[in-house]
Amino acid sequence: MKLSKAWIVVLLVVIALISLRAMTGQGMGRVYVKAAPQTVEISADAATGTEAKTIRWMEWHAVPPKDYTAAQAADPAQTSIQMSWARTIGLWMAAFFTLAIFSFMYRDNPGYRVAEAVIIGVSAAYWMVIGFWDTIVPKLLGGLTPAFVREHILPTQIDQSFTQNIAMWCALALGIMLLMRLSSKGAWISLWPLAFIIGVTAGLKIVSHVESDLLAQSVATFKPLAAVQRDASGAFDLMPTIWKSLANILVVVGVLCCLVYFFFSVEHKGLVGRGARVGIWYLMITFGAAFGFTVMGRVALLAARMEFLFDDWLWLIDPAGKRAVDVAAMIVGI
Repeated sequence: MKLSKAWIVVLLVVIALISLRAMTGQGMGRVYVKAAPQTVEISADAATGTEAKTIRWMEWHAVPPKDYTAAQAADPAQTSIQMSWARTIGLWMAAFFTLAIFSFMYRDNPGYRVAEAVIIGVSAAYWMVIGFWDTIVPKLLGGLTPAFVREHILPTQIDQSFTQNIAMWCALALGIMLLMRLSSKGAWISLWPLAFIIGVTAGLKIVSHVESDLLAQSVATFKPLAAVQRDASGAFDLMPTIWKSLANILVVVGVLCCLVYFFFSVEHKGLVGRGARVGIWYLMITFGAAFGFTVMGRVALLAARMEFLFDDWLWLIDPAGKRAVDVAAMIVGI
């Protein structure tokens, strides 16, 4: 796919502006970190054979660039606050992938396809690692070999009960059976753990949805139509009572009219037809509000990415006051 001359010119202009911005003022797109020593004291436990020991390690926490500027002004030889190359490279990669995803607004292109593949691959790897350290290590390995896990992996690992150990052995067996999906001859074995997972998940979800949706909505429907509201002194408050009662009436009417709309055993004529039309209005308002809420959520994500580009990457805005240089004066200088 060849780019037109106009888009090549736009790309060159953008690269030139970014290069100019990188050489102006404090520069752009750098992440600073501060050393934070961590210490954990583990007491001795004769029951588990754990010896008393102290574990120390170093963490590096991100700090605003103005903290680095102040530390350098106080002591140019200081090393407690320094630029993190790893996080800075990650910041630039995030900016590149954000622009690559935005490039799909022009047309499908290799940059967008690379960003899409990387996002999917990184997401899969991330959730695999999370599942390993949050499920397999503490629950499966911690249930089967608690002493080994406590000694070499998680010092805070606690022993599980006999019932939990039996459950972990069953989970291990199901996991091995699930891996048979990779075998051409033994793929049928993986159907049993899949059926178990789907059945258990469906049962749990049905119970949770009945409690959170069906029962909650039923309780909301049976609220009193005349909801008397009183102020702090206990006196009757007219306007809150009117609005609360109106809200309860609208809920009851909406539920009944929507049920009438989905009741097809009777022809929608007369009173039933008018109720069904009111139900349609309720449904359209609900769908419109849900769609609007979804759009606003996506707009919020777009605003967050634009703020990331102009604040964290380009350093053209500074809403949180993270940098010491006046951004407005710097932009005027550019």
